[in-house]
Amino acid sequence: MPATLPEPTAAAARHSITLAETIRRDIAAHYDRETRGGWIPFSRFMDLALYAPGLGYYAAGAHKFGDAGDFITGPELSPLFGRTLARQVAEITAESAPHILELGAGSGKLAVDLLAELERLERLPDSYAILEVSADLRARQQDLVRERLPHLLDRLCWLDALPERFSGAIVANEVLDALPVHLLHWRDSAITERGVAADADGFIWQERATIDPELLHAAQQIAVPDDYISEICLAARGLVNSLAQSLEQGAMLFVDYGFGAREYYHPQRRSGTLMCHYRHHAHDNPFFLPGLQDITAHVNFTDIAECGIDAGLELLGYTSQALFLINCGITDLIGETSPENLRDYLPLSAQLQKLTSPAEMGELFKVIALGKKMTNPLSGFANGDLTRLL
Repeated sequence: MPATLPEPTAAAARHSITLAETIRRDIAAHYDRETRGGWIPFSRFMDLALYAPGLGYYAAGAHKFGDAGDFITGPELSPLFGRTLARQVAEITAESAPHILELGAGSGKLAVDLLAELERLERLPDSYAILEVSADLRARQQDLVRERLPHLLDRLCWLDALPERFSGAIVANEVLDALPVHLLHWRDSAITERGVAADADGFIWQERATIDPELLHAAQQIAVPDDYISEICLAARGLVNSLAQSLEQGAMLFVDYGFGAREYYHPQRRSGTLMCHYRHHAHDNPFFLPGLQDITAHVNFTDIAECGIDAGLELLGYTSQALFLINCGITDLIGETSPENLRDYLPLSAQLQKLTSPAEMGELFKVIALGKKMTNPLSGFANGDLTRLL
């Protein structure tokens, strides 16, 4: 373990060992003739590390979000995030249908803040559906709604799969970055896929020829220098395609950290964007304590936009989180609290700074909107549209 990272508890360490053994068995079950041993693509390793039933990072019971977890999201940072987003959601539901679908609702904080603000605006949806693959997180979300908004509980439902037909607003905050990615290595005019094997000491990197036709085709479209490693997220393409098939009218909002393709595959970013988060420490070793840390990759928003357009969606806007929140009126919300009320105003001011500052979340995080049958422009992209960077 790196000396700078906190030691896990004995129970947490045992949990990680159990998941590691599960992954080792999966590797052994996938014999690869080229390497003459067990081998799985990194996407499979990441999927197991995050979502293995009862063991993966998002499937087990440890706290992930907030000060007691491993990282802080916008909704955990401040209610201003959800309250501001609610104004954009209200525009979408007014033009389409009074229904909201949230993907991967985390602790449930965004759902609670969205609904509370929509109630204040007298724009409550008829239904608020949450698609959540983690039974543990689903239970936490239900508990939070019961605690904060018990009178609205009957408007919520939890789904195991996307609805066949949906109209309204779809919201996904920090969902795309947690989808399993393939790791590719461009070297000596060849493209290999980085995968995971096991030895006596743990997990090791191994590469093989890229044989998946879709993955190989996607990799061949990317121009990068020699000896370059980066990610391709086929799972994100699959999600956008599925959402496009389901959506009849409305818009989907993705909030996440990432770049357009030109910046994503910049010549100087030759080691990719893969990052791990453990107890508010960021590092780049995905093999460290499986099940106890988050594993993420930045989002290629060009890929998201192109996939959506190919699937019949319209690109409604792309901008930074800072500009999106300002366009939607976050400064108006903070203005409701008097600066003379230092006890309440100063924390809100600090939260606003973190959400919008270029040095914090403001520029790295982006918001992209895709939709169907929407005629009115979305206010979140009224100024500072960045589609030219896609």
